[in-house]
Amino acid sequence: MTLFSPLTLPNGTSIPNRIVKAAMEENMCDADHAPSDPLLRLYQAWAEGGAGLILTGNVMVDRRAMTGPGGVVLEDDTHLDRFRQWAKVARSGGAQVWMQISHPGRQMMASLGQETYSASAVPLDMGKLSNKFSVPKAMSVSDIAEIQRRFVYTAQLAEKAGFNGVQIHAAHGYLISQFLSPISNKRQDAWGGSIENRARLLVDVIKAVRAVVSTQFAVAVKLNSADFQRGGFSPVDAQQVVQTLNAMNVDVVELSGGSYEAPAMQGQTRDGRTLAREAYFLEFAQSMLATAQMPLMVTGGIRRKAVADNVVHSGILLVGIATALAINPSLPQAWRSGQDVAPELTPIAWKNKMMASLATMARVKYQLKRLSQGKTTNPAISPLWALVAQQVITSRQVKSYRHWMAKHSA
Repeated sequence: MTLFSPLTLPNGTSIPNRIVKAAMEENMCDADHAPSDPLLRLYQAWAEGGAGLILTGNVMVDRRAMTGPGGVVLEDDTHLDRFRQWAKVARSGGAQVWMQISHPGRQMMASLGQETYSASAVPLDMGKLSNKFSVPKAMSVSDIAEIQRRFVYTAQLAEKAGFNGVQIHAAHGYLISQFLSPISNKRQDAWGGSIENRARLLVDVIKAVRAVVSTQFAVAVKLNSADFQRGGFSPVDAQQVVQTLNAMNVDVVELSGGSYEAPAMQGQTRDGRTLAREAYFLEFAQSMLATAQMPLMVTGGIRRKAVADNVVHSGILLVGIATALAINPSLPQAWRSGQDVAPELTPIAWKNKMMASLATMARVKYQLKRLSQGKTTNPAISPLWALVAQQVITSRQVKSYRHWMAKHSA
């Protein structure tokens, strides 16, 4: 077994190699919040780059709940032709392409003007940036049922559009992750308390999705290995969730970590734990091998072939790569041809970790924008310049989103 060996999934389909273009939030919708032409050009670059599996960035199941103002929304079939084009482009190089479907819960900017919901009415702790997010409303039983229906319908539409599967986003502090974490879930009903109850929404969504899609349509889950916050979702919780998923025909579990409050996916924690400089979550993933009966995928900081090889040789069957593929979309082809390349953004040594996290995301989005324009990337871009430029773009997108929502309301 090597990095370029094919992998047969539990559903019987095959991925041509073990390299996965992991999800990144592009925020490149068109005026209808469908996939834009620049987004298609970006995925063309990845399709030609040689990854075996391409995961899309967040696709929202509800236009009222956005991880970012320029996000793609799939809640009905109005613009399904655009999604068909997206799937066709992403699959053009032979890779499978899965749509990551998501709901932000409380992790939605207050400036978007929408009411936020979560498992409980627990606000985000973002230090001086906390006021950028509203205090969420605790979801009712009917709210939970509606969210489940939305995930299911979006998955059905994804299959109809030609995607090979969906990845249900239950990590990084988004809504399903908020139910899983005892920090954000203070419920006293069937969705709170024990890990079995906190995982109920995830389990019910998976069951309902699997019941309506074809057997060869992949159903995957992105799960935190931990929240990396004291008192949060723990590796023991993660292990229990994976054990539950064993009996549910899940094709892949991707292990990541962190949230807006503790961006471990960028190498930062709030509970004192030290993460590796590369393949942040590999140790956690390896601890799951004795439990998981489905293929595991690990993502987080991987940029060197030797590290990717080590991941596969350790028994983790898929290697998720994000930032390195934002810098060099042809990285898999380069590695296959023997080139020893390791794309990297230089670390940001700012004292304010939250601002450093925002600048890191801004630099990645800068690379994605250049790729979408057919330009070469620039990993040496100033983090301050990228952050300011991204704030300007976001401000424009917020205005556009609010106008779009007002039009829909009318």
